[in-house]
Amino acid sequence: MVTLSEKAFSQQVFDLAVLTGWRVVRFPAWRPTGTTPGFPDIVAVRGGRLLFAELKTETGKLTPVQREWLWGLAEAGVEVFVWRPSNWRQAVQVLR
Repeated sequence: MVTLSEKAFSQQVFDLAVLTGWRVVRFPAWRPTGTTPGFPDIVAVRGGRLLFAELKTETGKLTPVQREWLWGLAEAGVEVFVWRPSNWRQAVQVLR
């Protein structure tokens, strides 16, 4: 099994979102300047839909502040996802 880094997986999700017509912005953890700790990695909007996605490696764990962001966004009524490389099919289905 090939291990995919969070950076590589993030690029795949970002590219898929762009290719499927989403307006998307990415806030990668490896480039934290100007971002709020715990804020989701991907924000995308298309056709009246708004979604946020936190991207993790297969073994990556959500931090408490990441959980707080995701819960708060979900409570606000937006679509929220945590995707790992093993969730690629779900990401494709959601972003289609």
